[in-house]
Amino acid sequence: MRRLDFLTPRALRGESWLDALPKPPEMAGAYRWFYADVTAGEYSAVFIFMLGSLFSPRYSVGAPRGALPLQHSAVNFALYHRGRGVRWVLSEYPRASVLQEGRGLRIGRSRLEYTREGEVRLEVDERCAPLGGAVRARLVLQPESFSTEEVQLVPGVPHYWRALAPRARAWLSVDSEGLRVEGHGYHDTNHGAELLGARLPGWHWARQHGPEETVVEYHLPGGVAPLRVVASARGTSCERWPVRAEPLSTRMTGWGLRVPERLVSGPGGATAPRLLESSPFYARLEARQGGLDVMGEVADFQRFHSPFVRWMAHFRTRVEREA
Repeated sequence: MRRLDFLTPRALRGESWLDALPKPPEMAGAYRWFYADVTAGEYSAVFIFMLGSLFSPRYSVGAPRGALPLQHSAVNFALYHRGRGVRWVLSEYPRASVLQEGRGLRIGRSRLEYTREGEVRLEVDERCAPLGGAVRARLVLQPESFSTEEVQLVPGVPHYWRALAPRARAWLSVDSEGLRVEGHGYHDTNHGAELLGARLPGWHWARQHGPEETVVEYHLPGGVAPLRVVASARGTSCERWPVRAEPLSTRMTGWGLRVPERLVSGPGGATAPRLLESSPFYARLEARQGGLDVMGEVADFQRFHSPFVRWMAHFRTRVEREA
């Protein structure tokens, strides 16, 4: 195993672990998104703020013609109860704004903020897609581990990932459901200088919260060694693991997308994940077993760029002209 970085513990004090948001992407085809999830009792939720939306059929068509990422900014929110979808938001906007001296991002009426106290705050004020009711949701993350350095996913290909808060305390409120719960949270960011699917066809990744530590695995195509992050109050490590000699055990969804039977490798990983979301190019999965809480995603971005899948994506998205 080759260690990429190791961040030694620092005293948690009243300063942010991230001074400001990274610079928004500017080139046609580029993207950046900020992902966060939470598991709390019978509920789980995912928040994604996207600049150059990976779910946008309009950006897929427009980027080769010069469409810019901020012209296709989007907010995604999904709430699940006992593994069943309760709310789904995917709203696309023609602009996004950087706020709070570079510490905040606004898309429509929704906001992401890195506070000076070291918290991550995400607020979604939206409507369900495509024609649903109003949703107001808020997630506050208080990191319990430290971030990794940014990692290039595949050598020579301009796509990058950074686990910003692999393990965090989390408070979720969803006003439309009268919901207030506390649990474990996770936060990361991806960015790239070209459309996903151009040279990086896809991936699958998962994070696993245990009683004392969180494990994150990122599996990449083409024989590229997978990434493994281990995070706890003692520190955070990120390593490249050797490529597996034997193929991963997978099953096929109803859309013909292969998903792993075990989201995190090793004898301690939870098995038999259930599908939270399923589409021809993307699946979100969850497993809870023996005190472990696992959330993961499988994506085939080359499939997304097919005309049929792009057409289907319109039915899961709201397109907003203004905030």
